[in-house]
Amino acid sequence: MVSNEMKEKLVQLAIEAREKAYVPYSHYQVGAALLTKSGKIFTGVNIENAAYPTTMCAERVAVFKAVSEGEKEFEAMAVVTANAGFCCGGCRQVLAELGLDTLVLIAD
Repeated sequence: MVSNEMKEKLVQLAIEAREKAYVPYSHYQVGAALLTKSGKIFTGVNIENAAYPTTMCAERVAVFKAVSEGEKEFEAMAVVTANAGFCCGGCRQVLAELGLDTLVLIAD
């Protein structure tokens, strides 16, 4: 079980990460912080591209960073937007593949 203190830490890290988002088209910043079962935390931001389908969501960036470092078991993820927007289908699919039991916290 993820403690309230850890949940707050993940949200705060996602807020901080959100400031680094590259969003010249939508101006919709998203930050994510992923806690692995080993206790490591990986952050991610959304990164847009003029070829919109190649845009990467913050959630997937955090997951892919974790996987690229050998982490494949996740405990919780915080996602922060301006309006508590929820994960897209692509991100939900990645989480289903790699962390179906991952607690997802949504904050604004």
